[in-house]
Amino acid sequence: MTLRRLELDYVAAPRGPRALGLVVLAIALVAAGFLVERYREARLELERIEATQRLLGTERLAARATPRARLEDEARSVEAVLRQLALPWGTIIETVEAATTNDVAILQLQPDAPQRQLRLGAEARTQQAMLDYLRRLGASEALAEVHVVSHQVQTEDPNRPIQFTVQALLKGAP
Repeated sequence: MTLRRLELDYVAAPRGPRALGLVVLAIALVAAGFLVERYREARLELERIEATQRLLGTERLAARATPRARLEDEARSVEAVLRQLALPWGTIIETVEAATTNDVAILQLQPDAPQRQLRLGAEARTQQAMLDYLRRLGASEALAEVHVVSHQVQTEDPNRPIQFTVQALLKGAP
């Protein structure tokens, strides 16, 4: 038994005719063109129908009866928003900014219009900076009864700042 010599041909055989591929491509392009034309016609028809409906006014929606309780809830919500918007925001922000120094950072400003109160969340580098800030807020013409609600030394921070919450009454608020 002798082994026959194996001959490998690494050159690819020439491809067959490209005509079949070109025919499939042509059919696909014709089908795509046909579908695009149908889509355009459908869009034009839809726009024509919508325009006709708008002109005839056939798109009128029936008025739904809204429960009285829901209307009252919505009215209360609107009144609350109006009270918040009616606050003297310019004066509040100017007062808070005027009292602030480089040693105090404002974290939160939360007015409560119905109670005529302002809650401030802030952080001070030292206790003295916090007390000075409270004195400046108390001396302002826009705030009254300024006092600390809570405070906490941030022990995990190496600078050990003091986070505190201040509450004050708004003067002249509606």
